[in-house]
Amino acid sequence: MADTLILRAARERERELGRRLARDVRDARRDRGVSQRALAAAAGLDQALLSRIESGEVTPSLHSLTALATALGMQPSVRLFPAVGPRIHDRVSAPITDALLSIAHPRWRPRLEVFVTRPARGVIDIVLAEAQGPDVVATEVQGQLRRVEQQLRWAGQKADSLPSANGWPWTAAPPRIARLLVLRSTPDTRALARSLPELFRAAYPAAEADAHLALTTDGSPWPGNALLWAEVAGGRARILDGPPRSSGR
Repeated sequence: MADTLILRAARERERELGRRLARDVRDARRDRGVSQRALAAAAGLDQALLSRIESGEVTPSLHSLTALATALGMQPSVRLFPAVGPRIHDRVSAPITDALLSIAHPRWRPRLEVFVTRPARGVIDIVLAEAQGPDVVATEVQGQLRRVEQQLRWAGQKADSLPSANGWPWTAAPPRIARLLVLRSTPDTRALARSLPELFRAAYPAAEADAHLALTTDGSPWPGNALLWAEVAGGRARILDGPPRSSGR
Protein backbone atom coordinates (compact mmCIF):
# COMPACT_ATOMS: atom_id res chain seq x y z
CA MET A 1 0.00 0.00 0.00
CA ALA A 2 1.33 3.43 -0.90
CA ASP A 3 2.47 5.66 1.95
CA THR A 4 -0.01 8.49 2.52
CA LEU A 5 -0.29 11.48 4.85
CA ILE A 6 -2.98 9.64 6.79
CA LEU A 7 -0.80 6.54 7.22
CA ARG A 8 2.14 8.66 8.37
CA ALA A 9 -0.08 10.51 10.85
CA ALA A 10 -1.46 7.16 12.07
CA ARG A 11 2.05 5.81 12.69
CA GLU A 12 2.98 8.91 14.66
CA ARG A 13 -0.14 8.55 16.79
CA GLU A 14 0.64 4.87 17.36
CA ARG A 15 4.14 5.79 18.55
CA GLU A 16 2.70 8.44 20.85
CA LEU A 17 0.17 5.97 22.24
CA GLY A 18 2.92 3.38 22.76
CA ARG A 19 5.06 5.89 24.68
CA ARG A 20 2.12 6.85 26.89
CA LEU A 21 1.18 3.24 27.61
CA ALA A 22 4.82 2.38 28.31
CA ARG A 23 4.98 5.13 30.92
CA ASP A 24 1.63 4.10 32.49
CA VAL A 25 2.56 0.41 32.78
CA ARG A 26 6.07 1.12 34.07
CA ASP A 27 4.88 3.67 36.67
CA ALA A 28 2.03 1.45 37.87
CA ARG A 29 4.34 -1.55 38.27
CA ARG A 30 6.94 0.47 40.18
CA ASP A 31 4.28 2.09 42.39
CA ARG A 32 3.18 -1.40 43.40
CA GLY A 33 6.74 -2.59 44.01
CA VAL A 34 6.39 -5.44 41.51
CA SER A 35 9.23 -6.73 39.35
CA GLN A 36 8.90 -7.20 35.60
CA ARG A 37 9.26 -10.95 36.08
CA ALA A 38 6.40 -11.08 38.62
CA LEU A 39 4.08 -8.87 36.57
CA ALA A 40 4.73 -10.79 33.35
CA ALA A 41 4.02 -14.08 35.11
CA ALA A 42 0.79 -12.76 36.65
CA ALA A 43 -0.39 -11.41 33.29
CA GLY A 44 0.60 -14.57 31.41
CA LEU A 45 3.05 -12.67 29.20
CA ASP A 46 6.67 -13.19 28.30
CA GLN A 47 8.99 -10.97 30.34
CA ALA A 48 10.87 -9.95 27.20
CA LEU A 49 7.59 -8.65 25.73
CA LEU A 50 6.82 -6.69 28.89
CA SER A 51 10.31 -5.19 28.79
CA ARG A 52 9.74 -4.05 25.21
CA ILE A 53 6.34 -2.62 26.12
CA GLU A 54 7.79 -0.64 29.03
CA SER A 55 10.61 0.69 26.87
CA GLY A 56 8.14 1.84 24.23
CA GLU A 57 9.56 -0.46 21.55
CA VAL A 58 6.20 -2.08 20.91
CA THR A 59 2.59 -1.04 21.46
CA PRO A 60 0.72 -3.67 23.51
CA SER A 61 -2.18 -5.50 21.91
CA LEU A 62 -5.61 -5.24 23.50
CA HIS A 63 -5.06 -8.68 25.02
CA SER A 64 -1.69 -7.69 26.55
CA LEU A 65 -2.99 -4.34 27.78
CA THR A 66 -6.04 -5.92 29.40
CA ALA A 67 -3.95 -8.65 31.03
CA LEU A 68 -1.43 -6.16 32.43
CA ALA A 69 -4.13 -3.83 33.70
CA THR A 70 -5.96 -6.69 35.40
CA ALA A 71 -2.77 -7.94 37.05
CA LEU A 72 -2.02 -4.41 38.28
CA GLY A 73 -5.55 -3.95 39.60
CA MET A 74 -6.29 -1.22 37.08
CA GLN A 75 -9.09 -0.59 34.60
CA PRO A 76 -7.98 -0.38 30.95
CA SER A 77 -9.73 2.06 28.64
CA VAL A 78 -9.49 2.33 24.86
CA ARG A 79 -11.70 4.96 23.23
CA LEU A 80 -11.95 7.07 20.10
CA PHE A 81 -12.08 10.72 21.07
CA PRO A 82 -13.49 13.32 18.69
CA ALA A 83 -10.83 15.42 17.01
CA VAL A 84 -11.12 18.82 15.41
CA GLY A 85 -11.73 18.30 11.70
CA PRO A 86 -11.47 15.25 9.45
CA ARG A 87 -8.20 13.85 8.12
CA ILE A 88 -9.55 12.70 4.75
CA HIS A 89 -8.99 15.41 2.16
CA ASP A 90 -10.12 15.75 -1.42
CA ARG A 91 -7.65 14.96 -4.18
CA VAL A 92 -6.70 18.60 -4.86
CA SER A 93 -5.25 19.20 -1.40
CA ALA A 94 -1.92 17.55 -2.26
CA PRO A 95 -1.14 19.73 -5.33
CA ILE A 96 -2.20 22.86 -3.43
CA THR A 97 0.12 21.90 -0.57
CA ASP A 98 2.95 21.26 -3.03
CA ALA A 99 2.37 24.62 -4.73
CA LEU A 100 2.37 26.46 -1.41
CA LEU A 101 5.62 24.86 -0.27
CA SER A 102 7.26 25.51 -3.63
CA ILE A 103 6.80 29.29 -3.35
CA ALA A 104 7.52 29.63 0.38
CA HIS A 105 10.69 31.61 1.06
CA PRO A 106 13.49 29.73 2.90
CA ARG A 107 12.79 31.93 5.94
CA TRP A 108 9.84 29.59 6.58
CA ARG A 109 10.44 26.13 7.97
CA PRO A 110 7.44 23.96 7.10
CA ARG A 111 6.08 21.13 9.21
CA LEU A 112 3.44 18.87 7.70
CA GLU A 113 0.58 17.13 9.47
CA VAL A 114 1.19 18.65 12.91
CA PHE A 115 -0.75 16.80 15.60
CA VAL A 116 -2.13 18.88 18.50
CA THR A 117 -3.82 17.54 21.59
CA ARG A 118 -5.07 20.31 23.85
CA PRO A 119 -7.33 22.03 24.35
CA ALA A 120 -8.41 20.62 20.94
CA ARG A 121 -7.24 17.39 19.30
CA GLY A 122 -6.58 17.43 15.58
CA VAL A 123 -4.05 17.74 12.78
CA ILE A 124 -2.94 21.00 11.19
CA ASP A 125 -2.13 20.53 7.50
CA ILE A 126 0.99 22.73 7.44
CA VAL A 127 2.72 24.86 10.04
CA LEU A 128 5.12 27.51 8.76
CA ALA A 129 7.58 28.72 11.40
CA GLU A 130 10.02 31.55 10.86
CA ALA A 131 13.63 30.45 11.20
CA GLN A 132 14.73 33.73 12.80
CA GLY A 133 11.48 35.49 13.64
CA PRO A 134 8.45 35.04 15.88
CA ASP A 135 5.77 34.17 13.33
CA VAL A 136 4.12 30.76 13.21
CA VAL A 137 1.38 30.23 10.62
CA ALA A 138 -1.11 27.40 11.14
CA THR A 139 -2.22 26.57 7.61
CA GLU A 140 -5.31 24.67 6.47
CA VAL A 141 -5.68 23.57 2.84
CA GLN A 142 -9.22 23.15 1.54
CA GLY A 143 -10.53 22.20 -1.89
CA GLN A 144 -14.04 23.08 -0.79
CA LEU A 145 -15.94 24.34 2.25
CA ARG A 146 -19.14 22.52 3.12
CA ARG A 147 -19.72 23.57 6.74
CA VAL A 148 -18.08 26.97 6.76
CA GLU A 149 -18.56 28.14 10.32
CA GLN A 150 -17.55 24.78 11.75
CA GLN A 151 -14.43 24.51 9.59
CA LEU A 152 -13.38 28.04 10.50
CA ARG A 153 -13.96 27.26 14.16
CA TRP A 154 -11.91 24.06 13.87
CA ALA A 155 -9.05 25.99 12.29
CA GLY A 156 -9.04 28.47 15.15
CA GLN A 157 -9.17 25.78 17.82
CA LYS A 158 -6.30 23.85 16.27
CA ALA A 159 -4.16 26.98 15.95
CA ASP A 160 -4.82 27.77 19.63
CA SER A 161 -3.65 24.23 20.47
CA LEU A 162 -0.25 24.58 18.77
CA PRO A 163 1.65 24.86 22.08
CA SER A 164 0.73 21.19 22.69
CA ALA A 165 2.53 20.04 19.51
CA ASN A 166 5.63 17.91 19.82
CA GLY A 167 8.79 20.04 19.90
CA TRP A 168 7.03 23.37 20.45
CA PRO A 169 8.15 26.15 20.27
CA TRP A 170 9.99 26.26 16.95
CA THR A 171 10.96 29.93 16.79
CA ALA A 172 13.95 31.77 18.15
CA ALA A 173 11.70 34.53 19.50
CA PRO A 174 8.49 34.09 21.53
CA PRO A 175 6.01 32.70 18.98
CA ARG A 176 3.25 34.78 17.43
CA ILE A 177 0.58 32.49 15.97
CA ALA A 178 -1.54 33.36 12.94
CA ARG A 179 -3.87 31.34 10.71
CA LEU A 180 -3.84 30.85 6.96
CA LEU A 181 -6.56 29.25 4.87
CA VAL A 182 -5.57 28.18 1.36
CA LEU A 183 -8.79 27.68 -0.57
CA ARG A 184 -9.28 26.35 -4.08
CA SER A 185 -10.86 28.89 -6.42
CA THR A 186 -14.01 27.37 -7.91
CA PRO A 187 -17.42 28.83 -8.80
CA ASP A 188 -18.78 27.37 -5.56
CA THR A 189 -16.05 28.70 -3.27
CA ARG A 190 -16.11 32.12 -4.91
CA ALA A 191 -19.90 32.26 -4.55
CA LEU A 192 -19.51 31.25 -0.92
CA ALA A 193 -17.05 34.07 -0.28
CA ARG A 194 -19.44 36.52 -1.94
CA SER A 195 -22.37 35.33 0.15
CA LEU A 196 -20.51 35.56 3.50
CA PRO A 197 -18.18 38.54 3.12
CA GLU A 198 -18.30 39.65 6.76
CA LEU A 199 -17.63 36.14 8.07
CA PHE A 200 -14.58 35.70 5.87
CA ARG A 201 -13.36 39.21 6.61
CA ALA A 202 -13.65 38.66 10.36
CA ALA A 203 -11.88 35.30 10.21
CA TYR A 204 -9.16 36.35 7.72
CA PRO A 205 -8.81 40.14 7.73
CA ALA A 206 -5.34 40.41 6.17
CA ALA A 207 -5.05 41.27 2.48
CA GLU A 208 -4.18 38.43 0.12
CA ALA A 209 -1.34 40.43 -1.43
CA ASP A 210 0.26 41.08 1.97
CA ALA A 211 0.09 37.40 2.93
CA HIS A 212 1.53 36.31 -0.43
CA LEU A 213 4.37 38.83 -0.09
CA ALA A 214 5.21 37.63 3.43
CA LEU A 215 5.10 34.02 2.25
CA THR A 216 7.38 34.46 -0.74
CA THR A 217 9.89 37.13 0.30
CA ASP A 218 12.31 37.86 3.12
CA GLY A 219 11.68 40.61 5.64
CA SER A 220 7.99 41.27 5.12
CA PRO A 221 6.15 40.53 8.40
CA TRP A 222 3.23 38.16 8.41
CA PRO A 223 0.10 40.36 8.26
CA GLY A 224 -2.17 38.28 10.51
CA ASN A 225 -4.92 35.79 9.78
CA ALA A 226 -5.20 35.51 6.01
CA LEU A 227 -6.87 33.72 3.12
CA LEU A 228 -5.02 32.75 -0.05
CA TRP A 229 -6.65 31.32 -3.14
CA ALA A 230 -5.33 28.51 -5.33
CA GLU A 231 -6.16 27.63 -8.91
CA VAL A 232 -5.98 23.93 -9.80
CA ALA A 233 -5.90 22.57 -13.34
CA GLY A 234 -4.50 19.38 -14.82
CA GLY A 235 -3.40 18.11 -11.42
CA ARG A 236 -1.23 21.20 -10.80
CA ALA A 237 -1.94 24.15 -8.53
CA ARG A 238 -0.96 27.81 -8.45
CA ILE A 239 -1.19 30.06 -5.40
CA LEU A 240 -2.67 33.43 -6.32
CA ASP A 241 -1.23 36.70 -5.02
CA GLY A 242 -4.67 38.31 -4.79
CA PRO A 243 -8.36 37.47 -4.90
CA PRO A 244 -9.48 35.32 -7.84
CA ARG A 245 -11.39 36.87 -10.67
CA SER A 246 -15.15 37.09 -10.09
CA SER A 247 -14.67 36.39 -6.38
CA GLY A 248 -16.36 39.59 -5.34
CA ARG A 249 -13.65 40.29 -2.75
